[in-house]
Amino acid sequence: MKQDQGILLESGTNELEIVEFGIGHNRFGINVIKVKEILNPQPVTKIPHSHKSVEGIIEIRGEVVPVVDVAHALGFPPSENPKQDKFILAEFNKTKIVFHVHTVTQIHRISWEQIEKPNKMYQGLETQITGVIKMDNDMLLLLDFEKVVADINPESSINAEQLRELGQRDRSQKKILIAEDSGMLRAMLQETLSEAGYEHTISFEDGKEAFKHLEDLLEEGKTIEEEYQLIITDIEMPRMDGHHFTRLIKNHSDLSKLPVVIFSSLITDDLRHKGEIVGADAQVSKPEIVELVKIIDHHIL
Repeated sequence: MKQDQGILLESGTNELEIVEFGIGHNRFGINVIKVKEILNPQPVTKIPHSHKSVEGIIEIRGEVVPVVDVAHALGFPPSENPKQDKFILAEFNKTKIVFHVHTVTQIHRISWEQIEKPNKMYQGLETQITGVIKMDNDMLLLLDFEKVVADINPESSINAEQLRELGQRDRSQKKILIAEDSGMLRAMLQETLSEAGYEHTISFEDGKEAFKHLEDLLEEGKTIEEEYQLIITDIEMPRMDGHHFTRLIKNHSDLSKLPVVIFSSLITDDLRHKGEIVGADAQVSKPEIVELVKIIDHHIL
């Protein structure tokens, strides 16, 4: 699963590649750019009083990495054949983590347009998935791995407490548009930005919804610079991802002056060039909310 094998797609095409894996008879997917390596299971060192979904730690080329039992985290039964299980070494939020799954089958190249938003009727399951892909007379679910990790370690997510280092903040009348598919992260981001003085935020669940909103404002004769002073977008979103959303904004004569900040768990040294290609004004890795606020200050104050 090496990134230098040409598996990464051109930026801004609204496509992605997903690694399909199984938990029991259920099919799930993870974005291939989060995956560093697929490993066979190896002995795990248990940690006293750890979270019940954390099996322990392993050493990978000199680096100690936690192992998460995905079946347990989802409330599913354990593997029926543990010897055939797989470890997925992933990296996001500038952190490496191993996800213990039951099978890894294949890689699919799809468009974000093929990914449907999870229906709110799914009850609790909706909080664990970011999208549904209809495939081969079956369904493949995209897991919200950030939510899985945040449930285990809340400190790994956005935290308003981090803003204390910025000191007292004035209230701002500037308006910010947010595109973020995770309901949990949308709420946390808006709450945290409000703590930082940016109370006027409007959020959308994906890039397609957000871009249509901007186009509707233009059709109504609105001056876009008066409606919004900055856009924050995630990368991974159903229907339209953040790279494609950014490219559409920067290629639009009436929208291109809007500063766009990509705020994503996928901002790494290896992947930063993808945001640069589509014209992002800045890129910040989740959950570095202090850095995000400093960049907002720079662009719109």
